[in-house]
Amino acid sequence: MGVAFNNMKPYLAMIALQFGYAGMYIITLISLKRGFSHWILVVYRHAVATLVFTPFAYFLEKKIRPKMTKSIFFKIMVLAFLEPVLDQNLYYVGMQYTSATFASATVNVLPAVTFIMAVIFRLEKVNLKKMYSLAKVIGTLITVTGAMLMTLYKGPVVDILWYSHGGSHHGTASSSTDDNQHWVTGTIMLLSCIFGWSAFFILQNKTLKEYPAELSLTSLVCVMGTVEGGVVAVIMERHKSAWAIGFDSRLLAAAYSGVVCSGIAYYMQSIVNKARGPVFVTAFSPLSMIITAVLAAIVFLIGAVIIVIGLYSVVWGKCKENSASNKLSYDETKAHELPVVDADIIETSADKPKVSENFALNRV
Repeated sequence: MGVAFNNMKPYLAMIALQFGYAGMYIITLISLKRGFSHWILVVYRHAVATLVFTPFAYFLEKKIRPKMTKSIFFKIMVLAFLEPVLDQNLYYVGMQYTSATFASATVNVLPAVTFIMAVIFRLEKVNLKKMYSLAKVIGTLITVTGAMLMTLYKGPVVDILWYSHGGSHHGTASSSTDDNQHWVTGTIMLLSCIFGWSAFFILQNKTLKEYPAELSLTSLVCVMGTVEGGVVAVIMERHKSAWAIGFDSRLLAAAYSGVVCSGIAYYMQSIVNKARGPVFVTAFSPLSMIITAVLAAIVFLIGAVIIVIGLYSVVWGKCKENSASNKLSYDETKAHELPVVDADIIETSADKPKVSENFALNRV
């Protein structure tokens, strides 16, 4: 049982990580729709990850952390540029030029690109005589073909969760040229984002062989990502007001994505990458889009249930209010009516003066 669980750990870790990414997509969407700059989000995200994970890395890996060399430091700088700066920023820019649906679907190409790069750098072996190698090659070809079809065919937007930039994929006749240019530019940026992300996992695998301290490597990548991303953000965002942050969706997006999708994600990916390789790590990335859609449906269902409960409460309150109002009106009407007196009491009251008068005459 213990051996089977240990074998399942990499699978469970990568699947759990996709749930984390799905939550990040939903949370960051809210902050971006409210005007939060993605250039600044990247900086704050890795700053939060640095503050949270650096103390743990310093104390927990103090004895196993190797000495820093120029080669390792240079690789850490490149890692910080590939994923925190290049990948994350190009993804948002490419999404603005194409559509959010297209951008999220492009991430499915990541395993195929990583497999090709792993073969080039001899991290994966291909033997076409073996069935498993043939399956990997065929799967890569199918994925690349699907990506090409997505690029050539710009169908209608399926805007379930994301916002779309510019409405439909189909432009009008007057702006078709600009739309095509933007689509090509956005596609190039998204593909560059995917290549940067794949290169990050390839280089991460090689760096771990020289620097086998996963938590320390994660912290150093976050530190350098904050510095390099900060330089880029200062160049791209000139307004000081864009850096303002408070107890709102901006802080939530920076904190959640920093802790879950930078700190924990880099650490878990380092462990699995070291044990199973970069292709295994990226093979689970298409699950995030499915999980995101499911979470969106669950949130929608919960919202619908809350609306129904609220509507029922309003109707119940109105019914009780009408009932109380009718009862009060009945009481007021009854209070204004003359009292009903019994006929015998009236006759008795009429006879009393006569008795008093007769009694008075007798005394006289």
